[in-house]
Amino acid sequence: MEKTIITVVGNDAVGIIAKVCTYLAENNVNILDISQTIVQGYFNMMMVTDTSASARHTVELAEELTELGKEIGVVIHCQHEDIFNMMHRI
Repeated sequence: MEKTIITVVGNDAVGIIAKVCTYLAENNVNILDISQTIVQGYFNMMMVTDTSASARHTVELAEELTELGKEIGVVIHCQHEDIFNMMHRI
């Protein structure tokens, strides 16, 4: 299993989840766990995904998700689980 952490943050709008999940499905990325909240109009979503069936590498997914985020007005970060864990380790 190849786990990737994806975060989405921005102003709430219709279709954010649909567009991100559609992109993931089109690239054979399986969502293992998902958490989504809206706080005073601000959208926040975190996903743990399995990218082992995807033809794209994590770097490619990250670049394309960054572009998708720009298109829909949110910031999307995609990192391999190991990098995410190392960045958040004290």
